[in-house]
Formats: sequence, structure tokens, C-alpha cells
Amino acid sequence: MYKLPGHLRNELKKPLGKILNEEEMFGKIKNKKVTSVGDVVTLTMYESGIIPDLGIVDFKSMRKMSDNLKEKISAMKAEIIKVDNPSGTITDEMWNAIKEAYNRDEKTRIEVNGEEDLAALACIFLAPMDTVIVYGLPEKGVVAVNVTEEKKQLVGKILEKMGEKHGS
Repeated sequence: MYKLPGHLRNELKKPLGKILNEEEMFGKIKNKKVTSVGDVVTLTMYESGIIPDLGIVDFKSMRKMSDNLKEKISAMKAEIIKVDNPSGTITDEMWNAIKEAYNRDEKTRIEVNGEEDLAALACIFLAPMDTVIVYGLPEKGVVAVNVTEEKKQLVGKILEKMGEKHGS
């Protein structure tokens, strides 16, 4: 399990990719494998006709539960994996669910009991090359990260500071 130490919080507030508006995001993900982390990002894609290859949600926005989000996201057609993942962590259960999702051919949604706040790190580390990971940065916009070897190495260093080391 990975646990976010206090000294890394500010480092992780910096985007791992470019901050985009909605229109730029759609241009960035066109014809790519896409992973969305967060309810608002996932729902925005869905309402625009895009079902992410992998979507990770906790049915919350700004840490507040939303029945409206849950109802709309639950309408998306996808295989569902349910996991427990407390705030500030990436549990082994979350890690393994993400890994499993990337080994599937069908669209998958991971529904988190807890929070998906750090799932983007695991996604960047585990995703196939050329996948785009999209996550929200509260009050700033959407961040899109093209998965490259350099991004995987950067995230690997962050994960090492957080806990045990996993192989990809």
C-alpha cells in the first residue's frame, strides 16, 4: 500500500501534465485510449459521448457525496470493479483493480468506497504507453497526461517516497 506523507502533499498539487479547458481536453483524447480519474471528468466525457476505457469514480465532487453524480455515472455502460480505498492512499486492492482493468478489452469503471484522490498516479504507472490519463485539479481545470516512459519514471519516484515498490 502507498500512503501519502504530509511532505509530499504540496508536490502532488502540481499538475503532472498540462492544465486544459474542456475543449482542449477533447482534442487531447481524440483517438486515444483514455482513463478518467474523478467523477466530474468522467461525467463530462460521458455527456459528450465518450466513455473512457477506464473510469475511476467515488461518487463525490470536492469530497461531498452526490446522488446526482452517482445516478448519471451509473448509467454508463462498463464492467464494474468495486474497491475500498481510504483518502491519501493507494491500497493494494486499488492497485490490483487498475492493473486488472488495463488487461481487459472492455470498458471498465472502478467504483471506490473511500476516495480516488491518488489513483491517477497508479494509472500513469500501470497504463499502456500512449494512454491519456485525465484527472481534475480542483478549481484549476483538467489535467491530461500522455503516458510515456518519462512520466512512468517520474511517478515511480513519487511512489517510492510513498511506500513499497511495485513492479509494472
